Amino acid sequence: MKIRAISNRVIVEEMEKGEQKTHGGIVIPDDNGKLEGIRPRWGKVLSIGPEVSTEIKEGQWICVEHGRWTRPMEFRDGDVVKTIYGIEEESILLVSDEKPVEFAARY
Repeated sequence: MKIRAISNRVIVEEMEKGEQKTHGGIVIPDDNGKLEGIRPRWGKVLSIGPEVSTEIKEGQWICVEHGRWTRPMEFRDGDVVKTIYGIEEESILLVSDEKPVEFAARY
């Protein structure tokens, strides 16, 4: 199933949320809903709406203002279940062609 974002929306996956585990096996608890959890989050761009700036491309990483994403939605892409989030373009703070170091280090 192929999904497409509409209007000025961006669909992201791999959003930095929930309990995480480092490569070394250290568990980092979910900080959402706690004071330290009030911060921007990174997500990988899956789809871009037609009204979104040409500066953002699929496959890039975007940093989104805290709380400016939809609740998670799941869909099946072949044999893989993906968790996706909707973002409005105005909530995007930064863009990166590579997975940000702070985010990558947490896995």
